[in-house]
Amino acid sequence: MTERFDRRTLLRTTAAAGAFALAGCTGGNDGPASVDDVDPDGSFALSEVVSGLDAPWGLAFVPDTTKLLVTELPGRLHLVDRERGTATELSGTPEVLAKGQGGLLDVAVHPDFPDEPWVYLTYAATDDRGDSATHLGRGRLDPEAPAFEAFEQLHVAEPFLDRTAHYGSRVQFGPDGMVYMTAGDRQFKDFGPNHVAQDLTNELGTTLRLEPDGSIPADNPFVDDSDAVDSIFSYGHRNPQGLDRHPETGEMWVSEHGEKGGDEINRLQAGGNYGWPIADQGCNYGTEDPVAPDPQPGDGTIPAAHVWACGVARFPPGGMAFYDGDAFPEWQGDIFVGNLAGQYLGHLTVENPGGDPDIEEQEPLLDGNDWRVRAVEVAPDTGDLFVLIDSQDAPVVRLHPE
Repeated sequence: MTERFDRRTLLRTTAAAGAFALAGCTGGNDGPASVDDVDPDGSFALSEVVSGLDAPWGLAFVPDTTKLLVTELPGRLHLVDRERGTATELSGTPEVLAKGQGGLLDVAVHPDFPDEPWVYLTYAATDDRGDSATHLGRGRLDPEAPAFEAFEQLHVAEPFLDRTAHYGSRVQFGPDGMVYMTAGDRQFKDFGPNHVAQDLTNELGTTLRLEPDGSIPADNPFVDDSDAVDSIFSYGHRNPQGLDRHPETGEMWVSEHGEKGGDEINRLQAGGNYGWPIADQGCNYGTEDPVAPDPQPGDGTIPAAHVWACGVARFPPGGMAFYDGDAFPEWQGDIFVGNLAGQYLGHLTVENPGGDPDIEEQEPLLDGNDWRVRAVEVAPDTGDLFVLIDSQDAPVVRLHPE
């Protein structure tokens, strides 16, 4: 399941402080290869954790162990031992629709694990007619047993539809102990005020907020609105594929795809409308025509914390993570977010995160490898960055001090 990276082509990247130098490694039981030839002035090294994965999509660390969970889009969930470089497939996972952009998507572990031994999954699945929707479910995990003891469906982001795109879908626990889950707009093209992402009677183009058992929190922003779905926390999103909470403010942030440009980083507020597609800086595919006639936020919509506007840049984002580890103190509070089409790991600095944030994109990491970066997470014990590559026969790689 492991392979050796070609050290000459492993990484080409720079940073504001100077060049980063990385070395390849061999996964598996032999552990990481030597990084003795890393430039002594370099800022980090890169090691392979495990390889041979098929379209990995989400990852989460199992607390107080050396293990992490990695999903594969075709429907498999692996328990990876990051010290041994081994991956064990877990049984008892739900049946998924592995078609288009659907499949087994994100994974999160209950913050009180192992006292609450729950692992949460988001996935695309069908109803009796074959139409699909984004699902949330959970199973009990014993890290020493390669199976869920039980798995239960908790929530479905309705409606079910005969289409296989824009499922979202990230899942994270907030500082309030609630489960936050993103759902995409399922690629509806009727841009304007009647778009599904502007309609609170469905759960498309939203962030949902749920109790850990899937029930609706009594303080959700629309529970007293008879014309809105009670599970909705925020709306006006297109296809949010990154979700994390800020380590200082505790607020939830998302990264989401625009149409052509219009890719965004958003800081979520309860009940907030994030504008898609009535207040947007993207263009229609194949044109320079704006999606929104006036792409400035208005009518109560909340502007993006950061946007890559049409005609300026594109940054179709995968998963995102705020850095809150000890391995790289200079990165504290920075955002790391996968760039899919651009094939690199984005690095953004954030000033004034609790007010009017000032976000600046830094030099890309991991560029030059033809790697579609799907997800990134920070190891809670070491502060290393773990990165998923979206491809067949794909590796999980780790950025760590050299």
